[in-house]
Amino acid sequence: MVRGVIFDMDGVLVDTESYYAGRRREFLLSKGAEYQDNWDFTGFSKQAAWARMVPEAGLREKLMAEYDADYCPRRPIPFARLADPDVLPLFRELKARGLKIGIASSSPAESIGKMAEALGIAQYTDFAASGEECPAHKPDPAVYLQALRGLGLQAEEALAVEDSPMGILAARKAGLFTLALNAHCGKGADQSAANAIISRLGDVLDFLETGL
Repeated sequence: MVRGVIFDMDGVLVDTESYYAGRRREFLLSKGAEYQDNWDFTGFSKQAAWARMVPEAGLREKLMAEYDADYCPRRPIPFARLADPDVLPLFRELKARGLKIGIASSSPAESIGKMAEALGIAQYTDFAASGEECPAHKPDPAVYLQALRGLGLQAEEALAVEDSPMGILAARKAGLFTLALNAHCGKGADQSAANAIISRLGDVLDFLETGL
């Protein structure tokens, strides 16, 4: 019996990947660094994305520090504008059905909190796990295992909603039945490891009604 649903954030609750890419591109080019428009960091941790963009460690640390301390605060993420329209009604319906709601994201806890407040879902979210606070990032299952512990659920009692190949693998490794949302992911994203693919977030309710 499903007693809870755990959502990834970026690409599932909010369509942020293109925004992140544009912001990183603008910053790196302004510093004379390389940026390749075909780079796809969907599901990557921040450290992994930056390691690929700026291979030289010393320069990477310098640029990351400036990006975090100055550049990003002047260009905050417009979470409300980037929200999937199904998020708030879905969270309300899940709560009305007595289900627990979790978030398992590679993003920092501060970003998860700002997103939840902007979308009006903080009051419905029982637990949020940040990959920044876990010993390993997706596709390692650590963030999902942390979310399960925080929700007080076993893997067979929860459903995961993901989008990226690495996120899907993380949820599956944690033992979760996993739905892949394809509404915001890149066309070439391999979601074949998911148990099922959905085209809109509200389709989660169909799987709950059929009992998986």
